[in-house]
Amino acid sequence: MSYIQFLGAAGTVTGSKHLINTSFDSSGKHGFQVLIDCGLFQGQKEWRERNWQDTPVPAREIDAVILTHAHLDHCGWIPRLVKEGFRGPIYATQPTIELCSVVLPDSGHLQEEDAAFYNKRKASKHDPALPLYTLEEAQACLQYFKPVAVEQTVQLHPQLSFRFVHAAHILGSCMAEVTLQGEAGTNARPTRLLFTGDIGRVRNSEIAPGKVVHSGPQEGETADVLVMESTYGNRQHPDTDPRPQLASLIRDTVKRGGSVIVPAFAVERTQKFVFILKELMESGQIPRVPVYCDSPMAIKAVEIYMKHSEEFTEQAADLIKKYGSPVTWPGFTFAQTSEESKKINDSKFPSIIISSSGMATGGRILHHMAQRLPDPRNLVIFIGFQAPGTRGGIIKGGAKEIKIFGEFIPIRAQVAALEQFSDHADPPELLEWLHTFKNKPGLTYLVHGEPAASSQLRDLMKKDLGWNVQVAEYMEKVAVG
Repeated sequence: MSYIQFLGAAGTVTGSKHLINTSFDSSGKHGFQVLIDCGLFQGQKEWRERNWQDTPVPAREIDAVILTHAHLDHCGWIPRLVKEGFRGPIYATQPTIELCSVVLPDSGHLQEEDAAFYNKRKASKHDPALPLYTLEEAQACLQYFKPVAVEQTVQLHPQLSFRFVHAAHILGSCMAEVTLQGEAGTNARPTRLLFTGDIGRVRNSEIAPGKVVHSGPQEGETADVLVMESTYGNRQHPDTDPRPQLASLIRDTVKRGGSVIVPAFAVERTQKFVFILKELMESGQIPRVPVYCDSPMAIKAVEIYMKHSEEFTEQAADLIKKYGSPVTWPGFTFAQTSEESKKINDSKFPSIIISSSGMATGGRILHHMAQRLPDPRNLVIFIGFQAPGTRGGIIKGGAKEIKIFGEFIPIRAQVAALEQFSDHADPPELLEWLHTFKNKPGLTYLVHGEPAASSQLRDLMKKDLGWNVQVAEYMEKVAVG
């Protein structure tokens, strides 16, 4: 009996890992095993600690990985999987592989930086503090990546094949359609599983400006079992254009002599945001203050985006045609080394600082926050989802202080959030897409969401679609064929 087992992103937003096993019998013999995504847990301590634990299924027994996209909560545990003994192929689209070749070594580098800083300050209960994996270990895992074209069918095993279809979340992002064949000699029909990864917003309009990849996931799907994200399952994106509010926030901050700090994922969100800032500056809506993109991989990520124009929306293509590459813009600085990052904090004049991670779980954004959160002249703007338990979630929730590098930092800076920049579809957009399905899936499992979000979306889907929808539980096994 084939089954899916939810090894991550079940009961929480992060750590996406979904195992498919083609067969399992009473003797304990495993069939062919494929992992859909292999992401980092972020947020609450109980989840983060799982990053340091071995996989429930030994890494060496996993035959292949199918990767939907290059965000760390979907790909960031791959170096650790390889470190544990995985030696199979990792299938992804070409843009995803190129982004992972930047994202994963950057993740290892930042973890080494953080560990060194903790050790220098003696701010960790671990002596010495260690990185989850190093830059070198992240680079070593890249040899296992294999490119797959969108809609190309790949036969991994006599009983299992897959293909990618567009998800429109970030550059290169796809859903994975997996087809399971029945045992040889049986008349069982094939079973189709659809793993959405993260689903991009269906609409592409003034209320969701700056979208880089074309709008909307692929329509007209068929699936016997659907495994779907539910990040925004209990709330809708605002239906107003966020740019006037963004411009007003920046103008007010600069007027009082403060700086704007923007935690942003270095893949997609940073590229989107710098183009919007450029547009606001050129139109005179915000003053021309220095803009710092503080990420070792920022320039490389921009270069990858510029290379894959086939995925651009018309809006993104027009902006690039008009302004060219962000790395050439006067007043925009891309910091790569830690020395360049430190110079940003030496500046006493108003500026805009964009740095990862997007949920302030680690990376250079922590140094900027530690320095600037106590000053009421400054502003922190969240432009993405903040998982509960992350520093971003705690700050956004109105906390008066936050622990960074072992010290409690008072939060006196202004805090704002603009939900329109999210690249996750909300309930109306998800329903719009689900109504295009050619059939009613026998089972739908919601993953990649906080319990309240997944439960509310489940109830809405049951009522609107009449589908059998369940919320996946961590370590749960589900028979699928």
